[in-house]
Amino acid sequence: MPTPSEVAGMDHDIAKAPEAPPTRRDALRVAAGLLAVGAVPLTASRAAAHADDADVCAGGYDAEFEAALAEAEALFEADGNRAVAPERPPGRYTLPLRRGFRVSARYGVRGDWLAGHHTGIDLAVPTGTPVYAVGSGVVVLARRSGAYGKAVTVRMRDGHYAVYAHLSRIKVRQGAALRAGARVGSSGATGRATGPHLHLEIRSRRRYGSDIDPVRYLARRGARLL
Repeated sequence: MPTPSEVAGMDHDIAKAPEAPPTRRDALRVAAGLLAVGAVPLTASRAAAHADDADVCAGGYDAEFEAALAEAEALFEADGNRAVAPERPPGRYTLPLRRGFRVSARYGVRGDWLAGHHTGIDLAVPTGTPVYAVGSGVVVLARRSGAYGKAVTVRMRDGHYAVYAHLSRIKVRQGAALRAGARVGSSGATGRATGPHLHLEIRSRRRYGSDIDPVRYLARRGARLL
């Protein structure tokens, strides 16, 4: 278990967690406050109370992230950016990580999220692990915003969106055209997270709630994640 000084140095950003590890009562008290503004589900806050053995997302829908994403795409469309439009053929696909990982939270886990389930898959890896684009496309958003922390959103050539969240470092800029396998950043625990991991989310449209299973999506395109 990390010492209080080590905990203070981690970039977990869980509502400015106290220096000492939170008790179950502390976690539920924080969750109650967040639930009042619809920021995080109770099930996720319970996971946060056991951060020693869980590297998962501790938030669901985040209005700040969704607003930033909508604004960014609107600017792209206003500029007539053709890279935002889906193209055929979509090109090859690859895996987001090139080293071993542990699945700390699978896609579709039921809970009190606004979508009713976990909208991505959480892959636990040490902070700083390189993260790569699973498919070619254009970077719609690359910034720190809300519960997703430092995140990169790519509109892929088949019209789907890939969200790489909780990064410790972003390596691409908004508007950049990417090929499959291009590095987008490094894994971390920014935003609402209980430990270092990559949250990979695939959306069929830009809006929250249009998520699909990342494992099946990649497998059908020749990239087997699990």
